[in-house]
Formats: sequence, C-alpha cells, structure tokens
Amino acid sequence: MKIHELAGQTGLSVHTIRFYEKEGLLDSRHVQREKNNYRSYADEAIQRLKLIKKFQGIGCSLVELKEILQDHDARTRTNQQVIAWIRRKIDEIELKKQEYDQMLDTLGWMLEYRMLLETDPQKANAMLASQYDV
Repeated sequence: MKIHELAGQTGLSVHTIRFYEKEGLLDSRHVQREKNNYRSYADEAIQRLKLIKKFQGIGCSLVELKEILQDHDARTRTNQQVIAWIRRKIDEIELKKQEYDQMLDTLGWMLEYRMLLETDPQKANAMLASQYDV
C-alpha cells in the first residue's frame, strides 16, 4: 500500500510515518522501495504503527520506543525485566499525575479568585491575603 493509504488507516500524517521510518521504527519488514523508488508498505506496518501509538499514549519517548521495539522484535528482555519496566513507567505516570493535580488545584484557586474579584472584591482580597498567611 502507498503511504497515503497507510496514513488513512492509522490516523497518522504522512510526515509522521516518514519520520518513524527515518528513525528506524519501521524497517524492511514494513516498507520496501519499488523500482520507481516509491515506498510500498506491508500490512504489518499498520500493526507496527498502532503499537507505536499505544506506547506513545503512555508517555514513551522516542528513545524508549526504539528500545521497546528492538526488544519486541528480538525478545531480548525477560518477563521480569518487562515487569520492572512497567512498574517504573507506572511510578513515572503517578508522579506526573501528582504534578497535574497540583496544577489543577492552583488553576482552580486562580479561577475562584478571579471570579470573586467580579462579584465580591473584599472576599477576593481576603482569599489572596490568606494565601500568604503561614
């Protein structure tokens, strides 16, 4: 299949697919050059790109993606190593979740303060003053 078909089936842009190919995430099992130098993608490329999207969805970097796909292809890690990686990824996401919760709390406070400025400026000023009381 051509790259535009692959893009349509995966929801990725042509640019993104070419980038993944350039970075080595797609290899000769997934893409071949025809005599006219056009790329021809195998059906396996669809599954590969879906796998890449899944791992990106859990916050994997390009470096991590390369490692994961190399392991996936060669089966170099033991099950215990994969379990340890999953646990580290869970810890990383939990930390990010805590950071996002703090950001949401701050934004919630800011919104409440700004809304009070319009309806009850005295209460807004008291809210601001209490923010700095220690």
